[in-house]
Amino acid sequence: MNDTPSFSHAAVAAPHRLAAQAGRDILVQGGNAIEAMVAMAATIAVVYPHMNAIGGDGFWLMREPNGKVRAIEACGFAGEKATRERYRRMEVEAIPSRGPEAALTVPGSVGGWALALELSAAIGGRLPLNILLENAAAHALAGYPVSASETRFDPTKDRGLMAAPGFAETYLIDGKPAKAGEVRKVAPFGETLRHLAHAGLDDFYRGDIAREIAGDLERIGAPVTRADLKAYRAAWRQPLSLRIHGATLYNTPPPTQGIASLILLGLFERLKIRNVESFAYFHGLIEASKRALSIRDFLVTDFAHLDEDYADFLTPDALDREVSRIDMARAASWPLKSDAGDTVWMGAIDAEGRAVSFIQSIYWEFGSGCVLPRTGVLMQNRGVSFSLDPAAVNPLQPGRRPFHTLNPPLCVFDDGRLMSYGVMGGDGQPQFQAQLLTRYRAGQNLCQALDAPRYLFGRAWGAPSTSVKLEEGFDDGIGRALAQAGHEIEWKPRGDLFGHAGALVRNAKGAIEAAHDPRSDGGAEGV
Repeated sequence: MNDTPSFSHAAVAAPHRLAAQAGRDILVQGGNAIEAMVAMAATIAVVYPHMNAIGGDGFWLMREPNGKVRAIEACGFAGEKATRERYRRMEVEAIPSRGPEAALTVPGSVGGWALALELSAAIGGRLPLNILLENAAAHALAGYPVSASETRFDPTKDRGLMAAPGFAETYLIDGKPAKAGEVRKVAPFGETLRHLAHAGLDDFYRGDIAREIAGDLERIGAPVTRADLKAYRAAWRQPLSLRIHGATLYNTPPPTQGIASLILLGLFERLKIRNVESFAYFHGLIEASKRALSIRDFLVTDFAHLDEDYADFLTPDALDREVSRIDMARAASWPLKSDAGDTVWMGAIDAEGRAVSFIQSIYWEFGSGCVLPRTGVLMQNRGVSFSLDPAAVNPLQPGRRPFHTLNPPLCVFDDGRLMSYGVMGGDGQPQFQAQLLTRYRAGQNLCQALDAPRYLFGRAWGAPSTSVKLEEGFDDGIGRALAQAGHEIEWKPRGDLFGHAGALVRNAKGAIEAAHDPRSDGGAEGV
């Protein structure tokens, strides 16, 4: 993979080709990057259900042609019935990961689409909602081919998932796990998209669709109510930023782990490592990851409940202090709390230079597994990141937002280049983002940087340990050197464990390079 696709005006990147095509269709019709992203977000929710759904959450990071960077937090809060007492009565030590009791937070994604489209209209976007959602609705109603990525996960091995209301009827085919290429129809979901296209996205929270969602949630015994849906709205947030040599980095604030992604890159910058694909490069990134993730674990929570000023952790003094604790010869031992995560990252840059970095998720594969029969909405299980311990950093409480591994980054280079990039992968997101960006900055083109073997410290996609996992194709000599430095090494096959990444770069003249991860089912499209 040496040649990166290049487009003269506008481009998109997505982990599924049908989503990328949906985005390109909108660009061809004169749509902007925001409109293209809404079309992609709706389509990816249909064709990549193991990774995301409109029953999940989303985050947006956008840079306008005038340089203004904005963030949308589309993260739903815990429902009014999601109390610690409720789960204590169930005599459980943790929130169940599947089923109705896991579907405890309001879905935020659609609210994020609505808020983004308000901005789109203000800047001249004119494509009607029925055009933006039609591609997704058509795939849901006529049928879409099951992706290869989905078939790498066997849902029948997860008893909780199989027992979740509506799951087997919706996502198994003839009672068996779907095979790649088999056609699946999700008609109730398609009808929901068609209804929203005509009634408006607000209907999801305060209209007929909201009534149906709330009724189904009540019938299956989930803690989210009609009042919760009615109260929800996505919100604009102030993005985080960090200045590094030759560029400015942007990411999303708590409750996302965007601060961990920025701290990691800020620490790595201070290590002054220039030779990528070396022992020093990977050891430095791994040790910086440990520092960044440890700060995240005691800091990041619902922004309305923060005890610390997170900006203090991005100051030069704070980063200097943290990097001084890194031993470039030995691995630090590190007890690390880790999370799996299933997510899609997508990017778009339009002809005016407007860039979108977007991420949408249901947390674990297929989320809670609950598919609401009247709307076909698959509900997330993001609420499992809450704790039943009232003294925890993220205690369960009605109205409180859960911790999110999601974080969509942007990078603005001093030479005029603009990079929208990102990746799925739970705790791996900051690490995979860092490997992609640093390799690109060191001279690799986008395809090379996306294709190169990755490491993962910790756990994602259910990997059982907090070792350093090296992807097949990783240099054996570097692997041995990392082991000698004290890292616990596991070799893993190339694939989903190491994330689905993507990136777009617009140069100062307006040409756009775009590519998506060969580990996914997607690619880049443009005009």
